[in-house]
Amino acid sequence: MNSTVSLRQSSLSQLPPGIIRPRYDRRKLQTGIVHVGVGGFFRSHQASYTEQLMQRGDAAQWGICGAGLREADRKMHDALRAQDFLYTLIEKSPDGHIENRVIGCLTDFVLGCDNPESVLQPMAAPATKIVSLTITEGGYNIDHETGEFDFSNPDVIHDLEHPKRPRLIFGFLTEALRRRRDAGLSAFTVQSCDNIQHNGNLTRKVVLDFADRQDPDLAKWIDVNASFPNAMVDRITPATTDADINYLEQEFGLLDQWPVTCEPFEQWVIEDKFCNGRPEWERVGVHFVDDVTPYETMKLRLLNAGHSVLGLLGALHGYQTIRECVEDQLFKEFLRNYLDLEATPTLDAVEGIDLDAYKDTLIKRFGNPAIRDSVARICQGSSDKIPVFMIPTIIANLQRGGNINYAALVIASWCHYCARQSDRHGEPLEVNDLMKDELIAAARKTSDDKLAFLKLKSIFGNLADEERFTRVYESMITALNASSDVANEMRGILKSVQN
Repeated sequence: MNSTVSLRQSSLSQLPPGIIRPRYDRRKLQTGIVHVGVGGFFRSHQASYTEQLMQRGDAAQWGICGAGLREADRKMHDALRAQDFLYTLIEKSPDGHIENRVIGCLTDFVLGCDNPESVLQPMAAPATKIVSLTITEGGYNIDHETGEFDFSNPDVIHDLEHPKRPRLIFGFLTEALRRRRDAGLSAFTVQSCDNIQHNGNLTRKVVLDFADRQDPDLAKWIDVNASFPNAMVDRITPATTDADINYLEQEFGLLDQWPVTCEPFEQWVIEDKFCNGRPEWERVGVHFVDDVTPYETMKLRLLNAGHSVLGLLGALHGYQTIRECVEDQLFKEFLRNYLDLEATPTLDAVEGIDLDAYKDTLIKRFGNPAIRDSVARICQGSSDKIPVFMIPTIIANLQRGGNINYAALVIASWCHYCARQSDRHGEPLEVNDLMKDELIAAARKTSDDKLAFLKLKSIFGNLADEERFTRVYESMITALNASSDVANEMRGILKSVQN
């Protein structure tokens, strides 16, 4: 391209035909949703569905005000604000087709860490019907050992004492709902979009626990009037790279500071329990159901666990991307066996879903050549992921006498990863985790106590007491310590199953 244009409202008319732009009048948008946690997944998923609805017309009341509560949100805030809250969604298909779409459904982006009022006001506004969340597994402030809300968190203590100047999401939601109650307004729906089983139930619990400690009468009002639907969300969304930014500039002359890439597959299953209205997302493919449980369990134990299987094993082997792992027949076969022999037997029937076809599609998605999803991203935050994605499957198989060898190797590999922090070639591996220090310390104790890693009860519960699991796990720790060759252990497990 000979000339470039920066993405903003005034430049939309200058975009070339290869970029789809909003057909609706953004000036008419009204904020109906406040979303906390404006990251890549939200922008490829909920915002994309809402954009599709707006392109059909008659959805102007469902504009989304983004909200960031942490200093870490500032970079995204500044990038989107400079672009009038526009960004490009780059959808990459396995056959090489790429669809580029400018998303225009964001009406604002406010930072609570700068000014709590900037977030509280839109949450409490009469037009706001939904407050949605992507705050990651760790954002719900749950003590993994007790399963209860952690009131010892210094920010929680601050929010209880200073309700008008909150720092955490619980304080913001409680104060905004207090203002709505006092103004005679209806409550809003709190919609979790995080990869957590029963995410709505969990959100309801933490909000009510916090509110009850701060104001029991308000907690009762929230319990009766607000709603917290469960939901299952799915779309592979790798981190944005410089290559994505350069692609738009070189192919279209478009300067977008922070586009987002994704696969064409998208899925959103929501419990139809909204207290104050909702968008007609079903018109653009969202599936509303009475019970999300079978869908979310399927997704967590197949897709999310499958990612962790490939990520942790692939990292030790020296692979950089999930696609590399799937292109290796050994890894592909190991993953499929894990899904078939360990994960699927723990699932109930899922209405409208052929599980074999779902797993076939899953592996094709992992192997999408256009999506370079890094194993580093998948391994990040494993202390939040493994207890949700894999431990319930292990426990279920121990109870039913099912196979646990595949999962045991993944857990042993995670321990080896944390202890050595290098792959089989000696290249460094980063432990990017909120529990980094505890993980490394426990992993390094395995030379004296092979179960030291499993004794992290906040992650593994009582798994270290399960003799059938520990027997397999210890043998794998011994083998990995001797050779660091995870592929050899994978072959051994596959061979034993074939025999």
